[in-house]
Amino acid sequence: MKADGNPLVILTGPTAVGKTSLSIQLAKKIGGEIISADSMQVYRGMDIGSAKVTTSEMEGIPHHLIDILDPEEEFHVVRFQEEAKKCIRQIQERGHIPILAGGTGFYIQAVLYDIDFTETKSNETYRESLEQLARERGPEYLHDLLKEKDPDSALAIHANNVKRVIRALEFYHETGTPISVHNEQERQKKSPYQFAYFVLNDERKRLYENIDRRVDLMMQQGLLQEVETLRGKGYHRGMVSMQGLGYKELLAYLDGEMSLEEAVRILKRDTRHFAKRQLTWFRRERDVIWIEKNEFQYNNENILDYMISELEARHVIQRDEKA
Repeated sequence: MKADGNPLVILTGPTAVGKTSLSIQLAKKIGGEIISADSMQVYRGMDIGSAKVTTSEMEGIPHHLIDILDPEEEFHVVRFQEEAKKCIRQIQERGHIPILAGGTGFYIQAVLYDIDFTETKSNETYRESLEQLARERGPEYLHDLLKEKDPDSALAIHANNVKRVIRALEFYHETGTPISVHNEQERQKKSPYQFAYFVLNDERKRLYENIDRRVDLMMQQGLLQEVETLRGKGYHRGMVSMQGLGYKELLAYLDGEMSLEEAVRILKRDTRHFAKRQLTWFRRERDVIWIEKNEFQYNNENILDYMISELEARHVIQRDEKA
């Protein structure tokens, strides 16, 4: 199935809603390849906690941007955008449909609307002064400065991600405009793609039950051992990668700050909160097609039929072409 122009399918939704299996089934039907829009699955050795798709689960469908970095390496939205755009071009050159699948909304947005993250002219003296502040007073102090100048960016950027905090402060210093305002303006751009943006969702009670079950399954599969292995290699909570759900909680247990039972309870709670934040993000996005699983009797074939009809209606794919 081919599309006019530059086709792009997006399949997203809250954690534990069932995106992975549905994206693979969709890829089979439309001749697609999957690009992971996930900020954690890029890291090697972080498999269980990131709910990383396994080779057998892929069922022969090519997956991209998985296992491309070690946990100490920096990964951010600009790098994701660059890598994803490269993957999209290569997939289209092979005559396939790129499917951007995952739950990191900002990453999806950056690709879909080709947000401009062009660097402003940097002031080395100012940057060095910020780096010095971070060393002397700690990352939280720098993060508090960002809260004063650009509270929206402070909400989106973790205090330990010092480079991104400095970048946001630099942008404000050089332009007088919060980088969050700049990004919001970029979000209003027209997409360069012929796309369909699906958000898979479920009733809150079922979604939260799935999250709790998934955490229990991760523990059974050896999440604690995975975190112990990473810790043994010198990875710690100061790294952005180790701030991921499942990793920071179990590191707190391993550091003697809480019991294992308490760490698991907090992990379940924080994952539910994360799912809620994801849904808030997707609700404010434009051009979104919501798929409520209960309306399709939880039948993936029914969901896939609906998705394909939407893809045809939006000229992302054509019926007269076979996958």
